[in-house]
Amino acid sequence: MKTDNDAIKLMLLLLAILQSSNLIANDFGDTLSATQLVSAVLGANPRLEIAKATWQASLAQIEQHSALDDPQFQYSFAPLTIDSNRSNTQNSDFGQRFEVSQKLPFLGKLQLRAKAAEFKAENRQHDIASMQLHLATTAKSLFADWYFIYQAIAIDKLKQDLLKEYRDITLTQYSTGRASKQDVLYAEIALAKLKHQTIVLQRQRKTRQAQLNTLLNRKVDSILPKPQQNNDIRKLPELKILQIKAIQSRPELKAIAANINVHQTEAELAELAYYPDFKVSAGYNSLWDNEDKRFNIGIGINIPLDQTKRQAAEQEAKANSQQANWQQLDQQARIKQELAIAYALTEESLHVLQLYHQQLSPLADENVAAATADYRSGKGDVLSVINSKKDRLKTLLESEQALANVYHRFAELEQAVGSIEPLSTKQTGVIGQ
Repeated sequence: MKTDNDAIKLMLLLLAILQSSNLIANDFGDTLSATQLVSAVLGANPRLEIAKATWQASLAQIEQHSALDDPQFQYSFAPLTIDSNRSNTQNSDFGQRFEVSQKLPFLGKLQLRAKAAEFKAENRQHDIASMQLHLATTAKSLFADWYFIYQAIAIDKLKQDLLKEYRDITLTQYSTGRASKQDVLYAEIALAKLKHQTIVLQRQRKTRQAQLNTLLNRKVDSILPKPQQNNDIRKLPELKILQIKAIQSRPELKAIAANINVHQTEAELAELAYYPDFKVSAGYNSLWDNEDKRFNIGIGINIPLDQTKRQAAEQEAKANSQQANWQQLDQQARIKQELAIAYALTEESLHVLQLYHQQLSPLADENVAAATADYRSGKGDVLSVINSKKDRLKTLLESEQALANVYHRFAELEQAVGSIEPLSTKQTGVIGQ
C-alpha cells in the first residue's frame, strides 16, 4: 500500500514538473509579437539590472558628498604627573587634555558637492534609458530575423513539395520518352540543394532562438512561439518631426546635458576653493593651574596659500565644461545624420515592400493562373505550371524578406529617434493594404 502511495506521489510530481515546463515554454502564449518581446526583454535582461545598480550606487554618493567630515577627538596627558607621591615635590593632579573638533567647509561647498553628485547620478540614470533603448532595438531586430526564418521554413516546405512533384513528373515523362535524363537530374539536384538550404535555415533558427533566449535571460534552448505578423505598418511621420523628437528624447544627449551641469558645478566649486575652510573645537586642559583656564573653545582656518593648484583645478573644470558643450553639438549633428540615414533606408524598405504587395506578388499570381489556364486548355504543359509556382514561391519569400527588412529599418529608425514604442502617425493608410 505504501509502495502504491509512493508511486502516485511520484506520478503527481512528474505531472507537476511537466506542467511547469509547459508553462515556462508558453510564457508568451501561442504567438509572439514584437511588443511582447520588447516588454519581456526589458523586464528580464540582466544588463539592465547592472545599469540600475550603477545608478543606485551613484544615488548613494549624494549623501556622502553632502555630509560633514567626522568630528575629531583628541586626548593627551602629561606622563610625569602620573606618580603623585614623588619625593621633594608636593602632590600634583594628574595632567590630561581633551579636545573635540569639527571641520566646516566654506559656505556653499557642501551644497555644490551634493549638486555635482546629483548630476552624476542623473547621468547614470540616462545610462539606464540608453540600455533600454539598445535592448529594445536588439529585440526588435532579432524579432525581424525570427519572423523571416519562420516564414522561410514554411516556404521551404512548400518548395520541397513542389520539387518532389516536379521530379515525379519528369520521371514519368522520362519513362515515356517525353523528357530527357538531364531533366530528371536537374530535379534531383534542385532537391539536394533545397535540403542543404533546409539545414541552413534550421541552423539560423537555432541561432536566433539562442540569441532571443539569452536576451530574455532564459535557457538557450527554451521553446519560443511562432512570431506574430505586424500588419499595421503605417506611413512615416515627417522627418522634421522626428528630428525634434530625437533631440528631445535621445538619452545620450540628456546624459551629456547632465555632464555639462556636473562640470559647471565643479567649476563653481573650484572658485570656492580660494576661500578657507573652518575648524571649531572645544576642550579641557587640566594642566592649567587656574581652573578658569582649563575649559577652552577655539576656531581655526586653513590658509590657501598655493593659488597655482586652485587655478589649475578651476581651469580643468572649465575645460571639461567646454568639452561637454562641444560634445553636445557633435552628438546632435551625429543624431541628425543617423536619423536621416535611417529615415531614407526605412522609406526605401517601405517602397520595396509596396512594390511586392502591389505589383510583383499579383503578377506572380497572374503567371500561375495563366500557366494553369494554358495547361487546362491544352496550350501548355504541366512543367510550365510547376515553374510558375516555383517563381511564385520565390516571390513570396522575397516579399517576406522585404517585410522583415521593414521591421529591421523601423527598429533602427526608432532607435535613432530614441523611442522604445513603435512610431505611429495619425494617418491610417497601411502600406500594402
